[in-house]
Amino acid sequence: MALKVENLEGNELADDYIRKTVPQGRWADAWDLFKSNFLKFVILNLVVFVTFVPGVAVMFIRTNVYIASLGLTGPFNPSLTYPFNPSTVGLSESITLSADLLFFSLLIVAGFIASIGISGAAYSIKRMLNTHGECTVKGFFHGIRVCYLSTVLPVTIFMLFMFSTVIIGDWMNLTIVTGGNKAAAITAYVFVIIATVLVGLFSGWLFAVGTGYKVKFTQLFKNTFVLFVGTPLQTVFMAAFTLIPVWLFIIGGIVRTISYVLFVFLGFSFMLLSWTAYTQWVFDLYVTPNLKPSAEVSKAPKTEKQLAQERAEEQKRTAMELLAAGRSELIARPIMPVAAEPAVRIPVLTFTRADVSAAADDRAKLAADVAAYERAHINDPVYAEYNKLFAERERALQSDSGKKGKKSKKISADNLLK
Repeated sequence: MALKVENLEGNELADDYIRKTVPQGRWADAWDLFKSNFLKFVILNLVVFVTFVPGVAVMFIRTNVYIASLGLTGPFNPSLTYPFNPSTVGLSESITLSADLLFFSLLIVAGFIASIGISGAAYSIKRMLNTHGECTVKGFFHGIRVCYLSTVLPVTIFMLFMFSTVIIGDWMNLTIVTGGNKAAAITAYVFVIIATVLVGLFSGWLFAVGTGYKVKFTQLFKNTFVLFVGTPLQTVFMAAFTLIPVWLFIIGGIVRTISYVLFVFLGFSFMLLSWTAYTQWVFDLYVTPNLKPSAEVSKAPKTEKQLAQERAEEQKRTAMELLAAGRSELIARPIMPVAAEPAVRIPVLTFTRADVSAAADDRAKLAADVAAYERAHINDPVYAEYNKLFAERERALQSDSGKKGKKSKKISADNLLK
């Protein structure tokens, strides 16, 4: 099916970076990015996990505090016996329903907080994919600013359907236990599950389009629908692959313990990287990417930090050139004065082997005298100060203005000889 997406070309959301070409294909580049920037993905995952803490706390309180405490009161208390123990038919299901109405409503609110971390991490990972690894703290917060609304919208839509699924499932259990219309309850539960799955896939594309391009609200939903309907098999497969950490959690046992560790250190980053790489691949197929040639990249506006770094590098190069051009062997090392008489006897037009040998001996003696003179005068102030000056400059330039935490004199072309 030919996809007709509109108003995406030229509207890519890339405010603080310039997209570069992918040298080895989208998937190979994503895998290489994951291997070479593993620590960055762990840090991003930890930040996202912090924003999920309110949601985790809501579910923990629901299961281990609220519902568990009710098991020790009223008719569930094993110390109460007949006639104080009334019928408990449907009571457990009613309690679960009321608890889920409260806590899954709070979970929707927690989604607003989780969207903060998701939006920043999603933009950072998209930037890393499109620039081969560029990731900054400033870029993370920029991603929150420009992508938060595009993230909280699909998250809220999905959480509303998830809330409906849980509540209808609780109502179904209550209906079955109390002898109500089972067929209607089961049918409603099946339909809401199907709707939640479809809405979840749609929300994934809504999230990808919203965090990838600047489009109007109506165009956002239209393009999302086109991409969702146009890539059904690919979307289902990649959604299943993206949710590997969730499947590990559902399996239970020791695998669930592994999934806990995975979620804390890598789960969210893995899911965002997998889904972003897939959606960017689809965008590359149907939307002309806004790539910049090398000449335009070099002329693009740069941040103050980039300009300062370029100025420092230019100053260093200039200083090194002056240093290389300024250091002279005529000044750096003592040179023995020229004697009044020639130090080496020059053979005449007719000479013998003895004359050649004598000239060679004179040259060897001259070399020894020059070396001896240099050793004798190398510590003279004029030579010592000159060599000390350039030795200090060389060390300063090679250490690139010192290590972190140490302040050293900044060497430039202006103060090289000061």
